[in-house]
Amino acid sequence: MKKMLKNVSFVILLLKMCIIFGQETANQKRIIIDVGHGGKDSGAIGINGIQEKDIVLNVALEILKLNEKSENPMDIYLTRYSDTLISLSDRTKLNKALKTDVFISLHCNHSNNPNARGIEVYVANATSQYSKDATWLAFQLQDAFNKELGFESRGVKFANFQVLRETIDYCPSLLLELGFLSNVDEAVYYQKSELYQSLGLAILESLIKNFSSYGRVGN
Repeated sequence: MKKMLKNVSFVILLLKMCIIFGQETANQKRIIIDVGHGGKDSGAIGINGIQEKDIVLNVALEILKLNEKSENPMDIYLTRYSDTLISLSDRTKLNKALKTDVFISLHCNHSNNPNARGIEVYVANATSQYSKDATWLAFQLQDAFNKELGFESRGVKFANFQVLRETIDYCPSLLLELGFLSNVDEAVYYQKSELYQSLGLAILESLIKNFSSYGRVGN
């Protein structure tokens, strides 16, 4: 029953987004923030018990709040707005249905090495018309996290993650690993609510900067 209700809720969300899509102006930039994990899938768990699924949801919700307050808000949707589990295929289907300008998936890292730290930005290990734009935006985000927030940069990397593989043919897509929950300093850092706003602002400003410079990522 829970699985059926989850699926029904996702279908309703998809239909709602498509209706809104038809009402938006052509100049609005449409972004999907894919909020990793959720529900029974906690993702990485920090040494202090903090969970990846909660961290990325907090960051995503801050992006929404900051976007609503901006002078020219973009059209931003989340793949989940609460503690629910959405399948990877449903996440990428939503991206295709909404014909988004950029797809960004939020995650946190974990390592057996307690000293591992910093942010990684991934793009699809594949070639499409959006590959160069995805890589450019990835470097912009990595630079913003390092300069504005002081996060150590672990570089832009290429991977075959499903959410990247299934979206790169439709728009620039990235996956962000926002620090290591297995690292004492970074796990404690995520217990501070102001960090979520700082990360959300860095992501939003990088998107605004890229759209302002190029009109539309991918063109």
